[in-house]
Amino acid sequence: MISGPGYDPSWTQSLLRHLMDIWTHWLKGPIDIGLVLALTYMVLVIIGERRTLWMVRGLIVLMLCTAISSSLQLRLLSFVLEKLAIGCAVAMAVILQSEFRRFLEQLGRGEIVQLFQSHRGAVPKPDSVIDEIVEAVRELSQNRTGALLILETGPPIDERDFSVPGVRLNSEVSKELLQTIFQTTTLLHDGAVLIRASRIVAAGVILPLSERTASRQLGTRHRAAMGITDRVENCLCVVVSEETGSISLAERGGLNRPLTSSKLKELLEARFSQSVEREAVAPNLRTLGRLSSRILAFVSRILSLPSSASGEKK
Repeated sequence: MISGPGYDPSWTQSLLRHLMDIWTHWLKGPIDIGLVLALTYMVLVIIGERRTLWMVRGLIVLMLCTAISSSLQLRLLSFVLEKLAIGCAVAMAVILQSEFRRFLEQLGRGEIVQLFQSHRGAVPKPDSVIDEIVEAVRELSQNRTGALLILETGPPIDERDFSVPGVRLNSEVSKELLQTIFQTTTLLHDGAVLIRASRIVAAGVILPLSERTASRQLGTRHRAAMGITDRVENCLCVVVSEETGSISLAERGGLNRPLTSSKLKELLEARFSQSVEREAVAPNLRTLGRLSSRILAFVSRILSLPSSASGEKK
């Protein structure tokens, strides 16, 4: 208990009541809405794909209908919508298991800020870069020279996802350099090449193998491509078979094969155009920051009222 000659218990009680009124009438609602908006923003950043966002929008509409029916005391409708929303949430958790896994990994690493950052790390690949990659793959396929290329479609891949990060190159993408790297006489031909935007970041990268049951016709390169795309969502892998010269494209743990060079170019252009759409869909973090700064300024202005009131009493 605080006591003393200048202590006024009635003033303390009135201050507490004033703070409770501020919390009830001014802070509770905005904070609740702000937390929901932050959670929604986090989900949009994690999902980031236009076609998947339609499912998220449908779930949000379903949850809003559930809340409205509950507030109107429509018990039967509220019960049905609540069970339907729970079932849809479970189904989405199964469909989007890779996104939820990345969310839990970032949360476990303490990367809270990264959860609110839109993934703008990948610069869309110009047609010239895709042409260089496709031309190199076509000639490697004709010569039956094995190759494995990792193409980032989002933020940079964490090197901890590789078994061996390889040798740093940081050079421009060119078909001559790609063909040289994968020649059997070079020291780096056994590993993968990591391509980020228009640059070859590293060569000789050793990847973890896929744990999925694969065909016996698939070699180590195919299993490595399936393994890294299953582990890391924001990448594609182009594989050239050393035995048959066939071209394959790995994505999200699956393998699309065999492909022609023209089909490979078509798929790459489609995938990287989708990455541009994902960046356009992500909400603007600066707008959210300006809104939060205004809310904080308003709260600080309200909290300064008790001190001014006490100054008037004195």
